[in-house]
Amino acid sequence: MQEKILEILKEEERAYSIEELEAILGIRTAEELKELLSVLRDLENSLKVYHTNKGNYMLFNNSHLRVGKLIGNKKGFGFVDIEGDEDVFIPPTCMNGAIHGDQVIVEITSKKGLDLEGRIVKVIDRKLHQIVGEFYYKAGLGHIDPDDTKINIRIDIEQSKTMGAMNGHKVLVRLIGKGEKGNYKGEVIKILGHKNDPGVDILSIVSKYEIEDTFSDEVMEAVEKIPMEVTEEEYVGRRDLRDKVIFTIDGADAKDLDDAVSIDKLENGHYLLGVHIADVSHYVKENGVIDQDAFERGTSVYLADRVIPMLPHKLSNGICSLNGGVDRLTISCDMEIDEQGNVVDYDIYESVINSKKRMTYQAVNNILEKNIVEPGYEPFVDDLKEMEKLAHILRKNKERRGYIDFDIDEAKIIVDEKGEAVDVKLRERGTGEKLIEDFMIAANETVATHIYYMELPFIYRIHGKPNEEKIDSFAQFLKTLGISIQYKKDDITPKEMQQVLNSLRENKLFHLLSSLLLRSMQKAVYDKTNIGHFGLASKCYTHFTSPIRRYPDQTVHRLLRTYLFDKKLDPETIRTWDLKLISIAQHSSEKERNAISCEREVDDMKKAEYMMKHIGEEYEGMITSVLNFGMFVELDNLIEGLVADENMRGDTYYYDESTFSYVGKNSGKRYRLGDRVKVTVLNANKENKTVDFILSEMKDMKKQEKEASN
Repeated sequence: MQEKILEILKEEERAYSIEELEAILGIRTAEELKELLSVLRDLENSLKVYHTNKGNYMLFNNSHLRVGKLIGNKKGFGFVDIEGDEDVFIPPTCMNGAIHGDQVIVEITSKKGLDLEGRIVKVIDRKLHQIVGEFYYKAGLGHIDPDDTKINIRIDIEQSKTMGAMNGHKVLVRLIGKGEKGNYKGEVIKILGHKNDPGVDILSIVSKYEIEDTFSDEVMEAVEKIPMEVTEEEYVGRRDLRDKVIFTIDGADAKDLDDAVSIDKLENGHYLLGVHIADVSHYVKENGVIDQDAFERGTSVYLADRVIPMLPHKLSNGICSLNGGVDRLTISCDMEIDEQGNVVDYDIYESVINSKKRMTYQAVNNILEKNIVEPGYEPFVDDLKEMEKLAHILRKNKERRGYIDFDIDEAKIIVDEKGEAVDVKLRERGTGEKLIEDFMIAANETVATHIYYMELPFIYRIHGKPNEEKIDSFAQFLKTLGISIQYKKDDITPKEMQQVLNSLRENKLFHLLSSLLLRSMQKAVYDKTNIGHFGLASKCYTHFTSPIRRYPDQTVHRLLRTYLFDKKLDPETIRTWDLKLISIAQHSSEKERNAISCEREVDDMKKAEYMMKHIGEEYEGMITSVLNFGMFVELDNLIEGLVADENMRGDTYYYDESTFSYVGKNSGKRYRLGDRVKVTVLNANKENKTVDFILSEMKDMKKQEKEASN
């Protein structure tokens, strides 16, 4: 009956009365009417149908209602973030009890130009259950100042529910109900430490995203039962590659080594590339306590001074890690690759390896870029040079099909033994890093393609076509800068986006424009339905190469074992996986987003902490954003700060929206997007994660003004 009702409502974009639906569906008995009302209620709850104030029914998407996530503001108003649509402004009087993070139904009440305004009709899902903040007592009750300034609520905590927290403690509080006058009741569930204790700053952000930084006793007990060396019976049925020249290439500080590589040159001129991945699923049994915990975590989280692993260290750094000189169980993907970079043959199988060298990117880059060979690397130089040639061939192949290399820089934060930021540098991405990236992409594509053509349930890494409107907005923005780009609006292809990006490469704004274009793209997610990966210009892609730190990769390994090694292809097995993969993909995508948000927030906080020690110092940077309240300037080490309009002295500066610039009314001095400027650090605040600059020439003006007034 659901399908019939939806078909009726699709015919005309209007609301139908219950009597109209009865007549069209031919309902005659009380029992049939009861079923109709029940189905309509289900459709309403699943947000497919909207029940109007007049008691009629229409398709939800045809109504003036939308679903989105509320982004709060400390001043009481908010915005509803609607995926694929404009944000909707919500005045303080229209919040209807919703708080930051809630999934809500919003009614659009007015449209002013491109700006939408609305009111919250209903809170569908309260995402915010726990809040991190600084604890304090007032009038005999405990309270917290939430770390997230978007959370504009008051929380009362009774003495019996404080866990003994004192003023200045950072705490994790669970909301347990509504109190008087719109206040919330809460209870302290974890004391993170005093706000000034080393490491508490990062722990506070970790707790905000509900990322668990410790493992339960139950998980640790299960880990203790796993042998930390490969046993004789585990070699049975595996291809023995222990005598083969196989090695790992990772960052110097990496301890969880997922992947190892090998290379051979065949008689026909082709390459045989071996990608050997830690067989984590052999040790982490499906539905066991370790597996359930890994599923909940979804991913490892990499922060400035620590890694919060998906698996306990005894696994992630021990028996699962492909450490040098020890036997390790792996799943291997051997690929025969021709001179054009095409995989012409492959083999996926269970194996055992013994890595001959634990290499670092820096040492490999020295060999391939500077011809400097560190001690111990001499026997591997020829293999590394062959790998460099193959990586070049693979990359050219990807570029021909439309692979988009945004070449976005990343910051690396250096911390001391107390966890305090002491330097911020650009993260290096040399030949070694790109080589491993190219090899892993080849393996991921090969594995995904094999299962895809078997037509079996699988988990893919997908990246959809960019939203046409967002690309149009990007093109319009470029026009204001005097830049014109060509692309087909009705059928955007990776090749076209690659050409757009390449046309911008020589522009001084390339770093900024490539970031803006990347933001115009959809986000890559996990899904059981393959639609390809737009950014990689790949028809079929998955994540197979990092099972120590990503749950989807572990799932891919289980599916390979089920389908290829154990040959379990019965209908029940296939049906079970088909259902399971829906929740695994959705949950993994959500946990990945959480981890990325946590990592970015920690980076922003540490950047601000670093700049607190450099107030008054001068730097050079680029104007990356010009808004009606000021300009953002990004330093060469990617620290970004605001030059607020109120700090623009020595003239009356006005915002020129048409050219994205600030113009001095008297002097005519213009500050444009992309201009290189010198700035002085005015202020930095690690709690708010903000940095404030003043243009250095304005600082000179202020000094002159002060001298003139004396």
